[in-house]
Amino acid sequence: MSATLERPGPALATPRTVAPGKDSRKLIRSQVRAGWVLIAPALLHSGIFIVIPVVAAVVLSFTDYSFGDSWAWVGFQNYTDLFRDQDFRAALVNTILYAVVVIPVSMALSLLIALGLNQKIRGLGFFRTAFYIPTVTATVAVATIWLWIYNPGSGLANGFLSLFGFAPSAWLSDPGTALPSLMVVGIWQGLGTKIIIYLAALQGVSRDLIESASLDGAGRWQTFANVTWPALGPVQFFVLITSIAGTFQVFDLVYVMTKGGPGTETTVLVLDIYQNAFQALRLGFASAETVVMMILIAIFIGLGRLLQRADVND
Repeated sequence: MSATLERPGPALATPRTVAPGKDSRKLIRSQVRAGWVLIAPALLHSGIFIVIPVVAAVVLSFTDYSFGDSWAWVGFQNYTDLFRDQDFRAALVNTILYAVVVIPVSMALSLLIALGLNQKIRGLGFFRTAFYIPTVTATVAVATIWLWIYNPGSGLANGFLSLFGFAPSAWLSDPGTALPSLMVVGIWQGLGTKIIIYLAALQGVSRDLIESASLDGAGRWQTFANVTWPALGPVQFFVLITSIAGTFQVFDLVYVMTKGGPGTETTVLVLDIYQNAFQALRLGFASAETVVMMILIAIFIGLGRLLQRADVND
């Protein structure tokens, strides 16, 4: 019997061995490069419009520069003069008072309204839009409307209070009511953005946890305190930071409605910086004010961070 001979087939290619982790390291490097490319425009913007102006302000705060050709290095003289200046001290106190009142009140009201808008109620779309409109409305328009509301003779505020027998008030001309009146406008205008952020966060709270708490017999307040409130921690800190930065930089509202008056009762830091830099042409002095304001904002943000950590630890 003849044997059948089989021709040998082609030899199989031996797979190339790759060093362990080499592909993963290559992938990580490519992702890092892609990340730098994507954030490059934001970094360029921040460098040009944030870092450079901040550095320039710090440097100019040690000079007597006043838009002229000649200037001199004065060291800490601007800071010494700053805290001797009555207008600056008034602006500093008014800004802190404005922030201390507006930030917590607006955050509390925004969260309360967001909780209501998170329910299934009729006209939900209308209410959400109505609360957000002041945020997208130009501040000049908002200030003009509130100037009419606060008008001593024909304003809506005095007209409403007269129904209950209250005497008319010169809201923006009275030193006792000028700053609180601006606080009301600041709170009202800033509600929209905070409501949207809180509403998005509330809709991200786990429904399973809420249902579990309800099955365990927890009431609405217990569910909010033990489930909803802890879930809002990061959002609370974000809203706090943005509120601090925005509130300390309030300017256009004050400029249109009171221009810092009566006297210096509503003068805030940014308004005083504007007056010193572009009216008195004391750019070095105004830069020192700017540095103090940045330090103040950083302190308040740091305090907010400490409060958040304390809340998380509890």
